[in-house]
Amino acid sequence: MKPEIIVVTAAYGAQKVAELGGQAALLPLIKQAGADGVEIRRELFNENELCLLHALGNAISQHQLSASYSVPEALWLDDGALNPRLAQFLQEAEQIGAQRLKVALGHFVELDARALLDVLKASTVTLVVENDQTPDSKLAPMLRFFHQACDAALPLDMTFDMGNWQWTGEDGLQAAAQLSRYVSYIHVKAAVPHGATFRAIALDQADDSWRTLLNALPTDAPRGIEFPLEGADLLAVTRHYVDLLRAA
Repeated sequence: MKPEIIVVTAAYGAQKVAELGGQAALLPLIKQAGADGVEIRRELFNENELCLLHALGNAISQHQLSASYSVPEALWLDDGALNPRLAQFLQEAEQIGAQRLKVALGHFVELDARALLDVLKASTVTLVVENDQTPDSKLAPMLRFFHQACDAALPLDMTFDMGNWQWTGEDGLQAAAQLSRYVSYIHVKAAVPHGATFRAIALDQADDSWRTLLNALPTDAPRGIEFPLEGADLLAVTRHYVDLLRAA
């Protein structure tokens, strides 16, 4: 069975998304490129679009695409408390018909399983917690969180971002070996040094290490394209990488 391929709207860049008329305008392109789904990014909405989530959900459904929803916030705040807006974000995800809501781990100190369960069980959307580019998402706290969440039988999974381990200075293969059993969604990304940090690059510009890392992760997990999709013919570029990831 071929893996589901999802295109992350942020892969086109915020400026291009705005030029094209917003994330809904990308749906025909993503569908024509042969993708199975789209990841909608909250940070790319303007205020008017946030009021039109049902309309966006209808458009996604009309294009026969699955939906994922990404919010640029952490599950755990700087003081270790559960994000009080989690229920709101889950409701927004429901409005666009999303299967999953992606957030970062944040500053995890201690699991409040009951409080988190109360929020999660009120929603049909699956929470997927991602390793982002901050020290909070190093391997040790990610492992500690998912071990405790598993022990508490919490209905959540992991989004494994392949490239972000470079920002935290850790080995992606080692992380995959220890976290893969929790992974239900993959952000495919290659990155290279860029000044004092890193930058994401298209897979054709990277070495083959991304293939090795991808093969260390669950083969049935949907694969999200989160590296830059750029060029004069965005449809051709998108189709190329959809086909590449489906065959990888």
